[in-house]
Amino acid sequence: MNVALAEQTQTATDKDWWRGAVIYQIYPRSYQDSNGDGIGDLLGIVQRLPYIASLGVDAIWISPFFMSPMKDFGYDVSDYCDVDPMFGSLADFDAVVDTAHRLGLKVMIDLVLSHTSDQHPWFVQSRLDRTNDKANWYVWSDPKPDGTPPNNWLSIFGGSAWQWDARREQYFLHNFLVSQPDLNFHEPQVQDALLDVARFWLHRGVDGFRLDTINFYVHDKQLRDNPALPPERRNANIAPSVNPYNHQEHLYDKNQPENLDFLRKLRAVMEPFGAAAVGEVGDAQRGLEIMGQYTAGDDLMQMCYAFEFLAKDQPTAARIVSVMEEVDRVASDGWACWAFSNHDVMRHASRWDLTPAAQRMFTSLIMCLRGSVCIYQGEELGLPEADVAFEDLQDPYGIEFWPEFKGRDGCRTPMVWETDNLNAGFSTQKPWLPVAPEHYHLSVASQEDEPGAILHHYRKAIAFRRNHPALMHGELDKIRTKGDVVYFTRALGNQVIFCAFNVSETPSDIDLPAGDWTLIGAELGSAHPSADGRLYLGPWQVCLALKS
Repeated sequence: MNVALAEQTQTATDKDWWRGAVIYQIYPRSYQDSNGDGIGDLLGIVQRLPYIASLGVDAIWISPFFMSPMKDFGYDVSDYCDVDPMFGSLADFDAVVDTAHRLGLKVMIDLVLSHTSDQHPWFVQSRLDRTNDKANWYVWSDPKPDGTPPNNWLSIFGGSAWQWDARREQYFLHNFLVSQPDLNFHEPQVQDALLDVARFWLHRGVDGFRLDTINFYVHDKQLRDNPALPPERRNANIAPSVNPYNHQEHLYDKNQPENLDFLRKLRAVMEPFGAAAVGEVGDAQRGLEIMGQYTAGDDLMQMCYAFEFLAKDQPTAARIVSVMEEVDRVASDGWACWAFSNHDVMRHASRWDLTPAAQRMFTSLIMCLRGSVCIYQGEELGLPEADVAFEDLQDPYGIEFWPEFKGRDGCRTPMVWETDNLNAGFSTQKPWLPVAPEHYHLSVASQEDEPGAILHHYRKAIAFRRNHPALMHGELDKIRTKGDVVYFTRALGNQVIFCAFNVSETPSDIDLPAGDWTLIGAELGSAHPSADGRLYLGPWQVCLALKS
């Protein structure tokens, strides 16, 4: 696409398209295989874009498809500006963008800026010696006098975050796999090179980025040790409980104040294109606070998400209130992007052991919260976590911590399109991960023909959100609970909507606020007044009302 035309086209659109948007995450390896090699690809996405548009979402987010040795399935990039042949070509990516835009969908791509593959030419050169042009592009450090690593930093994938390199006789930092060395953001040339990567994709017509591990970009220049974290403050939101990563308070290996300077530069690059970004904040103790810092004002990132609703335990009414009150306290000037599932966590239908009614309630809830929303492929089908046998595992994380932690393959199995077709219509050949037998009966084809299927509930909930600007853009008043019911109002101009959710199997009742209200949301199972005039909420039922 012509550069000037790309800028002109995108700046002509609403720059605030992202505010309140519903974003559909695609894990390309598992979405649709178009060439029969058992791996999903970009032309497979093109084939399925009309289905995605039929959901009523605003944008797609595509997980990495760049050149990569695939040690971490694309999150180890060896060329930021080309497509890995297993996914297709740059021309195929252009087809994704053009088709999506014709269908009214924005396109966001997953940029992994904190680290590269050890096969990236930048690292290949950097590790040659201590004097080459890219010697300082990665985080290198001499050992302590006794030969041990420079500090106590740990890798999310287990063990020390430092790896010895015999060529330079130094350690390099890797917050993830050994094959994923961390870039040195204290080197201005590194920042410039990464900003050029963003420009490359903006010129090809993308509408924004999902920024992987956004709070990991900058490390403490002094390489100070992280302090120990008391057991009572540990949680497994970011890493499984069996991982010693949870034993530290990560004050110095991430979350550095200098990161804000780079984010401002990135926002300046995106601004002429009307592009937006959503950052992944990986921090078990300060996630919401960092989200607030990174989205404050109008010169940083538009959106970020933390892991509060990606956690293991099902959110109770009290927990939902606690999270939203914390957002008000530390991120009132920012903008959250909420998700219950993604490619890194167990699917929430299984993680929270939800009944179909509970799944519908949580879908309605997330569509009524202040912020934007990400939904993960197959979530709209109510897919449970797949049980992947050890011999079929691909994820190095699961292989490392098996059997206490089975990794991320269970949420990454192929999308199920057809019930009675080989591999559920995903591929004509053996898929890279097996299709879960329990998924077949939940296929898109079977649900399209079933009016009461959860797929249609997602469409109705997304449409309800879109049809009520107060839900997309409005303010959220003080959130409250009554027993297991969480309730609040959303307001924008003259539109005020009362929202209540029974977050349990126990029937309850709720009073509407003072004033004249019209009950709405019948398509979402919203409660109606009984003969005595009270509103009774059955298990997992919602109540939605519009102020007259």
